[in-house]
Amino acid sequence: MSELERAAELIDGAGALLVCAGAGMGVDSGLPDFRGDEGFWKAYPPYERLGISFVELADPRHFAEDPELAWGFYGHRLALYRATVPHEGFRLLLSWGARKPGGVRAFTSNVDGQFQKAGYPHVAEAHGSIHHLQCLDRCTGEIWPAGDVEVPIDEDTMRALAPLPSCPRCGGLARPNILMFGDYDWLGQRSQAQLDELTAWRRAYRDLVVVELGAGQAVPTVRRYSELASAATGALVRINPREPRIRHGRGVSLASDGLATLKALDSLLAS
Repeated sequence: MSELERAAELIDGAGALLVCAGAGMGVDSGLPDFRGDEGFWKAYPPYERLGISFVELADPRHFAEDPELAWGFYGHRLALYRATVPHEGFRLLLSWGARKPGGVRAFTSNVDGQFQKAGYPHVAEAHGSIHHLQCLDRCTGEIWPAGDVEVPIDEDTMRALAPLPSCPRCGGLARPNILMFGDYDWLGQRSQAQLDELTAWRRAYRDLVVVELGAGQAVPTVRRYSELASAATGALVRINPREPRIRHGRGVSLASDGLATLKALDSLLAS
């Protein structure tokens, strides 16, 4: 039996499906790959000219020190994610889960809202969401939807133009409700509520199978969670063309691209 057939057999026998997704999940939808400085600069040439890396840019201090720079980056991403159509793989996974007694849930480190756009009713966003905002000065502990907030941007400099998003309570600057690097001011209660709901669901469905996609080792949040969720059974299908290895062989490792692999699995599940 091939590894692909083993994966299909696992998914077919599952009582519930948990999809764990990292940044690579969005590549098949046309979203940029931020892997390393070269990948980031390929997506955003202005930052290469400035010599600014993704890690340097995704620092919350810029919202206080240079808000036009900070909102130039996050405002561009907000518009990009709103315009992106989730690839077919989202639908395939959702359809597999619909046939399970326990349904399907998603866990992701992505902040792009693609799972919600694809119709997933239950998504745990470990690092928050670009589609929600919070007050930079934390005048309130509230988190609110970005709604119709739009951030005009000078595409040559990637700097935001006025007016910048503001807090409806104090009128000060707002920032995305995203966990950034070295971020001590992120309000995490929205994400925590999602995680608590996911934990309760996992306890109710011990026969779940985890399908992990696009999760690398550089930011191991998703890989750790998928291994934790499948620790008792080893029912993990890891799809990753570059870093497919599973510790202690506790699952099925597929060293291939996400969407192509999901289509191949769907053909086996339909046969």
